[in-house]
Amino acid sequence: MRTRFAPSPTGPLHLGHAYSAIVAHDMARAMGGEFLLRIEDIDQTRARPEWERLIFDDLTWLGLSWDGPVMRQSERMQAYRSALDRLWSADLLYPCTCTRRDIAEALGAPQEGTPPGPDGPVYPGTCRDVHCGGMPCSMRPRPADQHLRLDIGAAAGHLGHRIDRSGGRTFGLPFLETGPAHQGEVFTSREDYLTRIGDVVLARRDMGTSYHLSVVVDDAALGITHVTRGEDLFDATPIHVLLQRLLDLPTPVYHHHRLVRDEQGKRLAKRDDARAIRTYRDDGATPADIRRMVGLA
Repeated sequence: MRTRFAPSPTGPLHLGHAYSAIVAHDMARAMGGEFLLRIEDIDQTRARPEWERLIFDDLTWLGLSWDGPVMRQSERMQAYRSALDRLWSADLLYPCTCTRRDIAEALGAPQEGTPPGPDGPVYPGTCRDVHCGGMPCSMRPRPADQHLRLDIGAAAGHLGHRIDRSGGRTFGLPFLETGPAHQGEVFTSREDYLTRIGDVVLARRDMGTSYHLSVVVDDAALGITHVTRGEDLFDATPIHVLLQRLLDLPTPVYHHHRLVRDEQGKRLAKRDDARAIRTYRDDGATPADIRRMVGLA
């Protein structure tokens, strides 16, 4: 078993981070596996070296040790470019110049009760057939200065299928989930990919990649067998499983754990410095105290 903790150095770690890191670390140690650390710093406008140093200090103070060297996403841009080149050559990407306002106006008034996709409103496809002049985009050089979206309709041609009880085929992709809320096989149908997920961004103009692409490429490079992360990322997992299929990468087992919330039931965020691990350390708390606070003792 190989799992990982993958924080972003954009602020102090809080109790939610502590819970996630401890769960992954303890799971790996209990199974005789490895616990790896990855720094997700593709957003260089917000990443800071001092926050990265504090991540190391907080994890060490909590009594967590990681195996092998630390991976930094900022050092892996060539790997992301290679993955994008492969998807571009397969005519699975297209440039997009839409702003959030453009998307909102194109969608108009949202239908009542229609849930957003993993990245917010499902993209209406405005740019899908615009920027390549009616030709396959792969016939042109891949642009490096524009957002690139996954053509989910084209990608759906790579989905597998399952046979239902009536003998019919349902196209989609499965993954194995061991978290408390969705245990067992989770199957995302082709219809869900088209209507609930849509053409997600795989490369942002200011980053050269995206969260979805980088985590898939990096988990494969690290040989991750079990992805342990918060339940807020459960809805993004079908995107990652699809990218693994498109890039011929293995699909790990997923474990989406509960989130640590405040008194109002809101998920903790980095702006909530009052619950930063550093604050508790300075106030005299012990690692055992932190485990009790997050319900792990």
